[in-house]
Amino acid sequence: MLRSAARKKYLACMLLASFLISVLVGCSPAGGRANVKKTAAGSTRVITDCTGRQVRIPVHVKRIACLYAFTGHAVVMLGRGDDVVAINTGLSRDVLLNKVCAGIGEKPVPFSDSSLNIEELLKTRPDLVFISGETGRNRAETMKLNKFKIPYLVIDFNSIEEQKRAVQVIGDALGVPEKARRYNEYYQSCIDRVQKVVSKIPEEKRVRVYHSVNEATRTDPPGSLGADWMEKAGVVNVSVGHELRLVEGKNFAGLEQILLWNPDVIIVNEPGVADYIRHNPQWAPLKAVKDGKVYQMPIGISRWGHPGGIETPLAVLWTAKTVYPQYFSDLDVKSEARRFYKEFYNYSVSGEMLNQILAGKGMRRLKNKQG
Repeated sequence: MLRSAARKKYLACMLLASFLISVLVGCSPAGGRANVKKTAAGSTRVITDCTGRQVRIPVHVKRIACLYAFTGHAVVMLGRGDDVVAINTGLSRDVLLNKVCAGIGEKPVPFSDSSLNIEELLKTRPDLVFISGETGRNRAETMKLNKFKIPYLVIDFNSIEEQKRAVQVIGDALGVPEKARRYNEYYQSCIDRVQKVVSKIPEEKRVRVYHSVNEATRTDPPGSLGADWMEKAGVVNVSVGHELRLVEGKNFAGLEQILLWNPDVIIVNEPGVADYIRHNPQWAPLKAVKDGKVYQMPIGISRWGHPGGIETPLAVLWTAKTVYPQYFSDLDVKSEARRFYKEFYNYSVSGEMLNQILAGKGMRRLKNKQG
């Protein structure tokens, strides 16, 4: 009888232990084995996008739609460019990207002018779609994807940390988290190198800079990626802290306001804008124009320092070197760029192309010359 009671007690303990193990496994973190689910279409898992949405995607994503240019730059960097089946218009204009990943600019474009052509997208049979935060906030557009049950991840960022997180989300979704981590480590190392120097520059000696984004009077608002990386570069971004005019999600300063700011330096990331500012009589009174300190930022895979650019760490190095040459005499931006493209894109940039990249010339096709 005692033996029987002991046996019952033993069995009860074993059942309890089995139950506890099953509970613990069921509570394992997202992305773990417990998160993998087999369906008729194959194994799936859950990924959390930049907005906190939990999305079930295939374990092995084979067909990728990059409907936000930044995601195309990131996907190619992470070694999955050959799996891109659809793009947005901007990716066809990036000269270096199309050399690194031949043919990407010729993929179908089911997204242009902020509108998704769902019929064209369906023809590409994507396993996963990447969209921007702007598109993700547009219910009319996301309803198109939801209607056909197409998995999509919203990629959105407004700071350095958020941009690094965005790259990690893409890397995790595509099964290459280590490659994403390596980029983020390099990104942080660039910030740290510059901060180590500029943190010693007194506030009153910091250079006041105006950053032109795409158009001459479009600029960085507070709480933007541009505001963040320029602060890390040790400069005073003159537009931050001032009221700007918001037009379709973009921020603009009036020329009168820019004249009042009277920046020491102007940097621009769109080809042609620097020449416009240098030669327009309305901009002539500015100190930066008078002193010949209006600079075109480099253009490589993307426009360095652009709100949706992948080369933000290089933009920090370039800006620090350009604005504070006396503090960064040992920084060779050309060598840094060459190393970046080799390490992260496995592409050896020629000396001639490297000069074009740094000059920001000939690296971005005109809108009417896509392909």
